[in-house]
Amino acid sequence: MGNLLQGKKGLIFGALNENSIAWKVAERAVEQGAEIVLTNTLVSLRMGTIAELAKKCNTVVIPADATNVEDLENLIDKTMEHFGGKFDFILHSVGMSPNVRKGLTYDNLNYEYLSKTLDISAISFHKVIQVARHKDALNEWGSIVALSYIAAQRTLYGYNDMADAKALLESIARSFGYIYGRERHVRINTVSQSPTLTTAGGGIMGFGDLMEFAESMSPLGNATAEDCADYVLTLFSDLTRKVTMQNLYHDGGFSSMAMSHRAMRTYEKGRRFEDVQENQYPFGKEE
Repeated sequence: MGNLLQGKKGLIFGALNENSIAWKVAERAVEQGAEIVLTNTLVSLRMGTIAELAKKCNTVVIPADATNVEDLENLIDKTMEHFGGKFDFILHSVGMSPNVRKGLTYDNLNYEYLSKTLDISAISFHKVIQVARHKDALNEWGSIVALSYIAAQRTLYGYNDMADAKALLESIARSFGYIYGRERHVRINTVSQSPTLTTAGGGIMGFGDLMEFAESMSPLGNATAEDCADYVLTLFSDLTRKVTMQNLYHDGGFSSMAMSHRAMRTYEKGRRFEDVQENQYPFGKEE
């Protein structure tokens, strides 16, 4: 048993099943001495296995829709009741795109779906922070972390309108990070994680290929959900008191790469195969 978070208390959004990054964060936070409260939507509670996690972590699950301010107000009130006062950290691990689920491409978006994507995946982050601030729910030097992805800065085919949501998410962290930091020394950061095989991530077009490509590009390889949990815990701890308003890459070095040797070899093999095919069938292969 470690003590990195000994005496700290926190609220964790988004644990669905054991593949969820939020699930791993919850487990590791408790291992490191923290007390936690878990929350997710009623639909997610029925779909997932969060009750098992709550039992393992000796805590409660308080249902809440992160896009609904009344739900969030009730959630924060009940969390403070559970802890007997203020708490120290929040993890926002919430994201979903109806456009992605429906297979609609970025140049053919349904705009009602886009509004839902932004509300669920980014604006909910603003709502969580605003409600927590209005209720003065966090202790001084508290920490709020949301999970992001490099598609907020760079175009990744197939990531769709979730890229717009992540860009907004990171902007909210900077804007609110200034306000909350100035007033209460509460820090707000986002973690840009490697592609990770979660329930949400698996719905992205070509996700398996994306993971393989990121693995081939990253000098340290993709960061796992467990790796991410360990990193998030450092941001909840007192070791990072002066880190705020940052988007922090946790991706094995992928974000600093242009082309790796391994990726180049894969590209060259594919190109040679295409050249052979063209030489064999210069006018196209007959069916």
